[in-house]
Parts: sequence; C-alpha cells; structure tokens
Amino acid sequence: MKANKLLILMMAVITAIVFAGCTSSSNNNNGDGMEDMDHTEMNHSGSSELPNGLQEAGNPTYKVGSTVILNSDHMEGMNGAEATITGAYETTVYSVSYTPTTGGEKVTKHKWVVHEEMENGAQQPYKPGAEVTLAADHMKGMAGAKATIDSAEQTTVYVVDYIPIDGGDKVKNHKWVTDSELSPSE
Repeated sequence: MKANKLLILMMAVITAIVFAGCTSSSNNNNGDGMEDMDHTEMNHSGSSELPNGLQEAGNPTYKVGSTVILNSDHMEGMNGAEATITGAYETTVYSVSYTPTTGGEKVTKHKWVVHEEMENGAQQPYKPGAEVTLAADHMKGMAGAKATIDSAEQTTVYVVDYIPIDGGDKVKNHKWVTDSELSPSE
C-alpha cells in the first residue's frame, strides 16, 4: 500500500515537472533580432475582427488574395510557409516589451502590435521608449499589460492564412506581418 502511494506521488511530481516545462514562457532575444519566445499561448488563429480605426491600405505591395511566402518566425512552422493575404492595412506597427497581466517572465520585443491596439491610443504614433497599455490580446496576459515601445514603423501590415510547414491545422487571420516579412510566391 505504501509503495503504491509513493509511486502515485512520484508520478504526480514528474507530471507537474513535465507540464511546467511545456508551459515555460522564456522570452529572450537570441541576438539575431528575432524573438526566442514560447508561442504556445499565442492565439494562432484569430478572429477576422479588426481594431477600431484601422485603415485599409490604398496600394499595398501584396493585394488581398495574393499568395506569398512568410519570412518570419513569430510562431513555429511559420517561416517558409505559403500564405494567402486576407487583409492589408496602413498603420504604425510596434515591437513591444511587457510583463503579462497573468504573471510570468517579461516578454521582450514581441512582434507586432499595431497603433490601433493601444488602450486610449494617442493621435500621433508612439516613439521607442514610450510607455503604453496594450489592448491587443495576441497572447494570454497581453490585454491590459503595461508595455514599452521597442521599435515603431509606419508601414503596411497584413493579415494572413497559412498552413504551418511543420504540419498542423491551418492558421486563419494571423495578425500581423509586414512587407519585409513577405516575399512573392513563385
């Protein structure tokens, strides 16, 4: 009987350790400018709902319906995947660092949050170093988090649908990718 209880206790501890490792939220920049972040809590597919005030791009590099290749690794299986443009918008896009409202480690250089996803957003774009409150909910604990703007760029941002190159379900309405993270499909 004691042996069974000990075995159950050991299995519970091992299971807890395994699950803790699976949900780690390490967010260090790996030196190449890319996030080294666990995206298991990122909303891989999003709704087609857009933030208020976002304006469609008048003449985007990639038109809605175009097929492109993704050159970014916001999420596993994204880099090199073929995608379809489902929206193109003119805005200021930001890389931000924040501590999730749910606790955990600080997320650094999260790409991307658009100007219209800031709570009580300023009329003019924010500059690097500005302190903001996020309204975006790309990841658990993001909405309502205090953040620092790491970079800001006026550009076209895109919403895309794609199938990860490492398999898995189709990702719909992924927000956001920029012109520099796309190339034409051949």
